[in-house]
Amino acid sequence: MEKKPFNPGAPRPAGPRGPRSQQRPPVKQAPNNINEHIRAREVRLVGENVEPGIYSIHDALAKAEELELDLVEISPNAEPPVCKILDYQKYLYQQKKKAKEIKAKSTKVVVKEIRFGPQTDEHDYNFKLKHALGFLQEGAKVKAYVFFKGRSILFKEQGEVLLLRFANDLEEYGKVEQMPVLEGKRMILMITPKKK
Repeated sequence: MEKKPFNPGAPRPAGPRGPRSQQRPPVKQAPNNINEHIRAREVRLVGENVEPGIYSIHDALAKAEELELDLVEISPNAEPPVCKILDYQKYLYQQKKKAKEIKAKSTKVVVKEIRFGPQTDEHDYNFKLKHALGFLQEGAKVKAYVFFKGRSILFKEQGEVLLLRFANDLEEYGKVEQMPVLEGKRMILMITPKKK
């Protein structure tokens, strides 16, 4: 196969989807079908300013036009689809607002880790205890664990005693979610903050 010489001024060949200039951004589709986009022949109308019942699509559209509002398909999977006559832009705004409120109310759980060795001395223990206390007061969960290196796995009981003492010292600030459990080379204890 003969190689063509490189020519920087030559136009680039079109890719499998054609030249880049012809690519259009995807059209953002409305979350609900409205007015003429509703494909059902009959719809169930609900709402404040209309008599609830099953109407033909033409009657429903006429009612919506008479009230100068939109016919919005609320539940497309129902048989027949459920529609409501309302101001669609106002409806979308309220849906966004609700979603924002729900997101604001949901809190993210932060987990802070504290690592001990099986033979952690008193000063290190108190230092880590002070940090854990601060984390619990901030509302974060604390995951305390004893890491066993090599043969130190023989001191499992010592690690468990250390974690139980840790849980006991933090008793007034948090409650134990998970008692000490050995997972591989780690013995883990979970503590959650107490509700104020």
